[in-house]
Amino acid sequence: MKRIYHLSNCGTCQEIIRKVNPKSDVEQIDIKQTNIDGDTLDWIKNKVGSYEALFSKRALKYRGMGLHEMNLTEADYRRYMLEEYTFLKRPFIIYDENIWIGNAKKDVESAVAFFSQL
Repeated sequence: MKRIYHLSNCGTCQEIIRKVNPKSDVEQIDIKQTNIDGDTLDWIKNKVGSYEALFSKRALKYRGMGLHEMNLTEADYRRYMLEEYTFLKRPFIIYDENIWIGNAKKDVESAVAFFSQL
């Protein structure tokens, strides 16, 4: 699997994609247009260890829906991400068995280094 899940109107996502400079064989998917599917989300979760690691607590709806006051389970994180794209950390960069999630500096630098060697 070679994909980048991102928001096309997110400047941070676009800057990361520019830095990563993926080859043309990497499918870029705008999660606002096509949210991630359950099978892919489950595959990523199995790679990183939890749905919570994939969940964005910075999303406006997280507080707006009162989720910050709840004890969410892994099933809850999964359900909310599949229902609403804003709960996905972004971007998700997948290249074969390699995965980078979000915009943390170390993850972006790791992805850039990896793609520069292809």
